[in-house]
Amino acid sequence: MSKDVKQQALDYHSQPKPGKIAIEITKSCETQQDLSLAYTPGVAEPVRAIASNPELAYEYTAVGNLVGVITDGTAVLGLGNVGALAGKPVMEGKGVLFKKFADVDVFDIEINADSTEEFINTIVNIAPTFGGINLEDIAAPSCFEIEEKLQARLNIPVFHDDQHGTAIIICAGLINALHLQEKTIDAVKIVCIGAGSAGIASMNLLVGLGAKKENIYLIDRNGVIHDERDDLNKFKKQFAIHTSDRTLADAMKNADVMIGVSGPNIVDAEMLQSMAEKPIVFALSNPDPEINRDVAVNSRDDIIMATGRSDYPNQVNNVLGFPFIFRGALDVRASAINQEMQMAAVYALSDLAREPVPQSVLDAYKVDSMEFGKDYIIPKPLDPRLMDTVPPRIAKAAVDTGVAQKPYPPHYPPIK
Repeated sequence: MSKDVKQQALDYHSQPKPGKIAIEITKSCETQQDLSLAYTPGVAEPVRAIASNPELAYEYTAVGNLVGVITDGTAVLGLGNVGALAGKPVMEGKGVLFKKFADVDVFDIEINADSTEEFINTIVNIAPTFGGINLEDIAAPSCFEIEEKLQARLNIPVFHDDQHGTAIIICAGLINALHLQEKTIDAVKIVCIGAGSAGIASMNLLVGLGAKKENIYLIDRNGVIHDERDDLNKFKKQFAIHTSDRTLADAMKNADVMIGVSGPNIVDAEMLQSMAEKPIVFALSNPDPEINRDVAVNSRDDIIMATGRSDYPNQVNNVLGFPFIFRGALDVRASAINQEMQMAAVYALSDLAREPVPQSVLDAYKVDSMEFGKDYIIPKPLDPRLMDTVPPRIAKAAVDTGVAQKPYPPHYPPIK
């Protein structure tokens, strides 16, 4: 970023008052009667009601539309372990996106914790405040244990967006790219560069969608994750395959798909040229991808490529997912966001990208046309149809899998 842009970012966050989010009052507070209802003595009535029946908290408080966006600051963006407080601007930013795109309220919570167990216990202890928990910017492998244990102990959705949000958008785009390249998910060789939260979650979801584990080559800093390595944690070990390939260059040969969730400039043109015909490359390191897009498209004219950048086609952007996923989950009071709900989001997004794009989206992006094809495999974040498409699919999947505690909302469209 230039000096001017950096200053603009600092000014944006500090002016006219610090931060990006605030609390609004939803009831009248103009008269003495209003105040007596908002606080004492009137507030005692909902207190008594909730004490006798905790379910009434969803009727008398904001808990049903309130998500905790929570971090320990150990993996903030590409900046690493900057600490909980330094992660607050990002958590506030998530709050902005939740509210803007899906009218979900957020409290951002930054936790200093000396251990994974302390972090987990802190969240469990404050969980009655929320209808859902969005974990954010937590380093692997602790993030896997944290999410797993929290979901086991809580009866509200716990969703680590860096894992599942990224995985959902990757899978939605990949389904469409495979369709365009005339390939099937169960037959393609997939190379995933990066074995952290996003990489492992994406591969797990791809397996759920039909990919074969024996066709997945997961790459970490030490190369291919294979069954002769003795340095693998249990999350990597599930993807250890029997192969003589050891390096990224080895794995890239004849690969149909490359997914990068690692770091910049790891892949070169020679590796790309060694891939199979009609390759698919998702180079998602941001702002600098695993291979520069211009280098990639100049190396292969049969490629479909996605990045994490908004200035290139096919941006893999988590805002396509988490606001709308939580909207659907909250509206049926889901106790979890399970894999079936994640898959419902994948198919909702992939289907939407194949629909004609409305004029309002073209106007928002200042283009004359946008249609399903190699440069448009994922919907755009400013597409208003996301709100009408994703939450109903999430809600329906929650009902169908038995994790919904309320029926499918009557204001949602019917889904077969």
